[in-house]
Amino acid sequence: MAPSRTLCLQAALLLSGLVLVGGPVCAAETDLETELRLTVMIGDAAGAAALLDRGASVDAPNPFGKTALMFAVESGDLETVTLLLNRGADINARTVAGCTPLTFAAETGHIHISAMLLERGARVQDRTHSGWDALMIAARHGITAMVEQLLSKGADPKAADREGRTALMQAAAKGHTEVLPLLVRAGADLEARDKQGATALLIAAERGQVAAVETLVGLGAQLDAVDALGSTALILAVGHGHVAMVERLLAMGADPDRQDHEGTTALMEAVTTDHAEIIDRLLAAGARTDLRDAAGRTAADRALQLGRSQAIARLVPDFAPTP
Repeated sequence: MAPSRTLCLQAALLLSGLVLVGGPVCAAETDLETELRLTVMIGDAAGAAALLDRGASVDAPNPFGKTALMFAVESGDLETVTLLLNRGADINARTVAGCTPLTFAAETGHIHISAMLLERGARVQDRTHSGWDALMIAARHGITAMVEQLLSKGADPKAADREGRTALMQAAAKGHTEVLPLLVRAGADLEARDKQGATALLIAAERGQVAAVETLVGLGAQLDAVDALGSTALILAVGHGHVAMVERLLAMGADPDRQDHEGTTALMEAVTTDHAEIIDRLLAAGARTDLRDAAGRTAADRALQLGRSQAIARLVPDFAPTP
């Protein structure tokens, strides 16, 4: 072994002892399987082949269930991935957290590796313990080509994770507008809801992803959808202070007077969250000031109750504080 490679392997051994095992390097790390994983970590395909020839088990996992193949996939090492697969590595092995070689490829964006895995029989429907499949991960990271690739191999655009979020919702949350049409054309449900009752559009609005909201509306998403609490996209955007989103939603026809299940309007939400600049925009759009929430309060009442000076100046112009 060349001196430089020996140094790399020693460094990897030390790192494995400190990080992967959680303690100092121990004698067990000198066995063939541990050495195989570490050799793969430093990108030494020839060294990995030699260890396999000596009898190293190709699928032996570390304490977290991570195999040599997963390390090779994660680092984008096509040569070593090919070697390990040719030597019988389990293409659908799982870590303790349920991750597979394919989900690692999606997480790291190595599309050439995911292509090989899919051709060799990787299961697109397998999910991590969080309920994420490779399509959700690729969509969340905006890897358009991989999304197309996975869909062509039968990935389900309607699948949802443990929070009820689909690949469409993941892409919308991150503003990956180029991914959204691909998923919708493949059958993604625009009005699917997560466990909070939010659609992809509501999620995008709450995150301030203006372009994603525009794209979703263009694809047919309902602008007036509400979540489990009755909040509209406009109310959510107001609550998070997304001025540009509020302006765009109003321009697209969002109703400023829709009330949630507590009777809160976008104007009331702007008062409560102290976003005075949004109050101006809502008033300019014709938001009513006489509506009352479930407690009988108008937006002005909330402003007075909460002591929101800027909101009071806009909603109660004749108000004079008690000396």
